[in-house]
Amino acid sequence: MRKVWVAGGAAVGLGLSFVMLLVIGVYVVAGNLVNGVGNGSVGLAKGAVPAAYKTLVQRWGNLCSALNPAMLAAQLYQESGWDPRVVSQADARGIAQFIPSTWATHGIDGNGDGKRDIWDPNDAIPSAASYDCELAKYVKDVPGDTSNNMLAAYNAGAYRVIKAGGVPAIRETQNYVKTIRTLEKSFAAPASRVDPSEQAAGAIYFAQKKLGTPYLWGGNGTADQGGRFDCSGLTKAAYESVGVTLPRVANDQYNAGPHPSRDQLLPGDLVFFSDDLTDSRAIRHVGIYVGGGYMIDAPRTNAVIRFDPIDTPDYFGATRVTEDGAKALPTTV
Repeated sequence: MRKVWVAGGAAVGLGLSFVMLLVIGVYVVAGNLVNGVGNGSVGLAKGAVPAAYKTLVQRWGNLCSALNPAMLAAQLYQESGWDPRVVSQADARGIAQFIPSTWATHGIDGNGDGKRDIWDPNDAIPSAASYDCELAKYVKDVPGDTSNNMLAAYNAGAYRVIKAGGVPAIRETQNYVKTIRTLEKSFAAPASRVDPSEQAAGAIYFAQKKLGTPYLWGGNGTADQGGRFDCSGLTKAAYESVGVTLPRVANDQYNAGPHPSRDQLLPGDLVFFSDDLTDSRAIRHVGIYVGGGYMIDAPRTNAVIRFDPIDTPDYFGATRVTEDGAKALPTTV
């Protein structure tokens, strides 16, 4: 978690008072949630949040008006890739990547078991939400979008947001706000039809030229690999041919944009397959939709790149790749 609180002597008094506000506030908002607050209407995309955490994210993501479940999911994915045991080089810990000193002040007992465990998602996810909402309270009078200001405060500190009168002119902070707001779209269930991708036709054209090419596990289409691909290597190369850089593996490619429903699919959408239809991290296959219920994919060893039907029991869902969505994905999750 990137939490830099005060800068300069003038910030010290403000920072100390803010700490006291948060120490009191986190327990107030936790109590409010237990008493029934937090029933918002933002839905989560199918399987975007692992089933083990979906209820937590949906519930606590509605803790305040500046936050929503998709935004909270985007933060958790960006921080840890849903890994509850990860430790960063800065000693940030767990699914929400709290550093111990921040956890000591802002961690809450989210599941009411009498403990505040930084490693337990049942505590860490509620703590991330309550921390966000306390930041939102602190910057509520700052001009601009409250959610953007909240995210900026999460990254750079509330004092900097207040002093700047909005998102400060710090590249890391501006990029962080844009990243989370972009990823938010990939975790939210679309409320309306998703706009088509401008790069879709070029990606399909690339894939069509590879029809008949033998499959190679781990293949990226390089000369030393005989121009062969595996499933996600093909989709990555197809979109790279039109200037969009996707992650290497299929389950990360799922978060490269919003998720159209089956009846809204357009050519160029990525389509995904899994043995666990509740968890995008379990996705094991991806292809490029071409219309008519078919995709181009690199299916398996001893097969070639070909057309395959998508309407199978393991069909997981689809992603309409966007350039901003691809850029927002973390390099490691």
